[in-house]
Amino acid sequence: MTAEEYAQIEALLGHRFQHVENLERALTHRSHRQNPGGADNERLEFLGDRVLGLVASEHLCRMFPQWEAGQLSKGLARLVSASSIFAAARRLKFGRHLRLGPGEEKTGGREKKRLLSDAYEAVVAAIYLDAGLDAASAFLRRTLLDPALAGHTDDHGLASSDHKSALQEWLQRRGMAAVEYRIGSESGPDHQKIFEVEVWHAGKKLSVSRGRSKKEAEQAGARLALELLQTSSGSI
Repeated sequence: MTAEEYAQIEALLGHRFQHVENLERALTHRSHRQNPGGADNERLEFLGDRVLGLVASEHLCRMFPQWEAGQLSKGLARLVSASSIFAAARRLKFGRHLRLGPGEEKTGGREKKRLLSDAYEAVVAAIYLDAGLDAASAFLRRTLLDPALAGHTDDHGLASSDHKSALQEWLQRRGMAAVEYRIGSESGPDHQKIFEVEVWHAGKKLSVSRGRSKKEAEQAGARLALELLQTSSGSI
């Protein structure tokens, strides 16, 4: 990377590195390694994931002192979900600065959810190693925690069950069988696939939904199915 590129990235991150080699490593995918012993961001991603978990857990405990452990666990899972991290990485335009091998370049690696999420966590670790926990915490609050928590100022939403869990709990309370999620179709290139999921119950299709991942489509389908069941439970 050139000095200008480093300056651009540091401006985005809001952190000036004393050890820029950690920043370069954080943005290097394993496909870019020039030799088997070359450095990539996998070890930093491992460390960054743990730093993120610690900082986010403390942040939730301070923000929601009334929450019980179960609520904190659910809130943490949503706060540090792959989708939340991916959104933060995209806001920071990490895709422009990833160091990728030719194969990942050809298959749209700069927009892949996993690659961007891993790079974000690796950058968290790079900042932690460069300047300590306070610097990493400040970066996380500004780029991920505060945006993800916007609008969640009470017990609703963040700490509630996800849609699939909510649907399952609703059925279990009534002694009803579980639903079945079926993949209806897949479309689009590998790096931009769209999944269509059908939710079935007792031989009846309750909903059809689409998403950029199976999980996303299933969550959307579960929400629609639960709404249908709640409004027409007398006939189902």
